[in-house]
Amino acid sequence: MTPALPRRIARVRPLDPASSSSPDIVTETDSDTAQLPEQFFVANDAADFAGPAGRTWTVVESPFPGSRANAGSGHRRGWEPGAEVSEESFTFLAPSVPANVLGMAHNTGQAGRDLPPQAFHKAATSVIGPGEAIELPGGIGLVEPEAELTVVVGRTAKHLTPDTARTAVLGYTIGNDVTARWRQKSDELWLSAKSQDTFTPAGPWIVTGLDHTDLPVGVVHNGTELPAASTAGLGWKVDEILVYLTSFMTLHPGDLVLTGFPASSAGIQPGDTVTCRVGGIGELTNPVTAAS
Repeated sequence: MTPALPRRIARVRPLDPASSSSPDIVTETDSDTAQLPEQFFVANDAADFAGPAGRTWTVVESPFPGSRANAGSGHRRGWEPGAEVSEESFTFLAPSVPANVLGMAHNTGQAGRDLPPQAFHKAATSVIGPGEAIELPGGIGLVEPEAELTVVVGRTAKHLTPDTARTAVLGYTIGNDVTARWRQKSDELWLSAKSQDTFTPAGPWIVTGLDHTDLPVGVVHNGTELPAASTAGLGWKVDEILVYLTSFMTLHPGDLVLTGFPASSAGIQPGDTVTCRVGGIGELTNPVTAAS
C-alpha cells in the first residue's frame, strides 16, 4: 500500500475580525464560545508549501473532535467547511489549544537514552503562535531557544503501548522550548525556566503522515544558521515517549509533546529574531522583545 502523502492542518484566524453587525458573520449568541476570538481549521495537501497551491487552503472541521478548546468558531460566510481561503486572508495561530504541554529532559543521543526517561511540564499559557513575540523579563539572564519536533496529540490516550502509540498522533509541528538557563539551575523542577509567558512558540501548522525518524532540526538566530542536527539523534523516540507519558497521565486532543533538542543554540535578547526549522514541516519564526 502506498503511504499517505503528508497533509498540513492549521489553526487560523481571519484577518478581518468578526462583528455581529456584519451581514457576512453568522454568530451563535447562545454558545459560550461565541465571544471568544475566532479560530478556524484549514488544510492543504500540496507538496510545494510555498507554491500557489500551497497557499490556498480548504476550511475543514476541527481535527480534535470532542475538544471544546479546539472547536471551530461559528460559521461565517466564506469560511464554511469546504470553502477555499487564501493565505493572505488569515493569520496562523498556534496549531492547537493544549491542555498539557510536555517536554523531554536529557533526550539527546546514547547519553540521554542511558538515563531513565524524564518529562517536564510547560504551562499551556506559555504557548504562542508564529510571529508572536517571545517576551524576556528584565534580569532573567541567559535565555536560549530550542527547536524541537513536536507531537500533536489527536485523541484521548492512556496506557499506550508500542503498537498503539502512533494511533494517538494527529501529526507533528515545530515547538520552540525557550529556556531561561539561570532559572534552570536554581529551579530543579524547571518550571520557572520553561513556563514563562510566551516561552513556547509552536506552529505554523501540523503535518500528518510524516516520517519523523530522521529530520534535520536547527535554529536560525538573526539570520545566522546555527549547527543543526537530526531527530535521529534523540535518545528516546516518539513512540517510546508517548508510552512513557501515558503510563502515568492521560493525554488529550491538542496536547503538545516536545521531543528534545539535539542541535546548537545561542542566547537571545530583545530585538532578535529566532527561526526554528524542522525538515518536512518548515519554519517557525518569532521576534524577541522585552516584557512590559
